[in-house]
Amino acid sequence: MTDHKTPPSEMIRVPTALIGAVRQLSQLHREGHTIALLQGLEELISRFDSNIDIDITPSSKLVLQMDMRLETKLDVMTKKLELIERAISSNRYNSQPKQRRQANPYQQPQVELLALPTENLAPRLGLIPSSLTTEKEKLSPKEFISWTRNRDPRGLGWE
Repeated sequence: MTDHKTPPSEMIRVPTALIGAVRQLSQLHREGHTIALLQGLEELISRFDSNIDIDITPSSKLVLQMDMRLETKLDVMTKKLELIERAISSNRYNSQPKQRRQANPYQQPQVELLALPTENLAPRLGLIPSSLTTEKEKLSPKEFISWTRNRDPRGLGWE
């Protein structure tokens, strides 16, 4: 038997300076703005220079310079994320226009009732026009409606 449990969330470690940005990214993703988010991130990442050869010792001058550059880039990313978030909240990235909501979505449109001539109503009720006229004359209006409701194929009452 196969277990159909949801897999646990993947945890990743990020530098302390990135925690705020990663939280914002995660929140935008949970709100369903993944496509806009990925487009903004792709633009930001493409600006990083990936061809630099770095001496990895933490105290090296090059690593310290790179750390300063990274902090500057993080500030830029944070500002870009704020712009993306504002654009999303103003619906700039929503490609589908929102539909107008009706005041009451359950309200049915008014139906205009038209008179049905005796010649057309009689066959609907399985009668000839003269017997329909006879019934209409001998029954009260309420009784006639009830009587026609019992004979109508759709259970409609007629006046």
